[in-house]
Amino acid sequence: QVQLAESGGGLVSAGGSLRLSCAASVRTFSNYAMGWFRQAPGKEREFVAAISWSDDSTYYADSVKGRFTISRDNAKNTAYLQMNSLKREDTAVYYCAADWRKAPATMMRGSYDYWGQGTQVTVSS
Repeated sequence: QVQLAESGGGLVSAGGSLRLSCAASVRTFSNYAMGWFRQAPGKEREFVAAISWSDDSTYYADSVKGRFTISRDNAKNTAYLQMNSLKREDTAVYYCAADWRKAPATMMRGSYDYWGQGTQVTVSS
C-alpha cells in the first residue's frame, strides 16, 4: 500500500508561483511513474503533468506547458510540481498519483494505482 501526501497549496495572486510536493510512503518510489491531476468545482479531474519512473521523461497538458514543471527526488520519495505564471483558471484541488512501473507515464486517470488526498490551489486576480 502506498500513501501519498500533497502539500504546498494555498492562495496566490495571478502571475505568482507555488511549488507542490507529494511525499510517498514507499521504499520503491523510484519504480512508480508519478502524475499530477487537478479538479475544479463542477468539473472532472483532469491531467496536469506526469513523469516516468524509468528515464524521468515528462509530459504536460497543453494548458500548463511552459508554466509548470514536474520533477522527482527518488532519494526523498517525493515528487514536485513547480507552478509559475499562475492563472485564475489554475484554481483547483491538485492531486498526485502513483503508477507502478508505467513507461511512458500516462495522462489516463484509470492507470494510476494510488492517489493522495489533494491540496487546494486558489489563484486570485
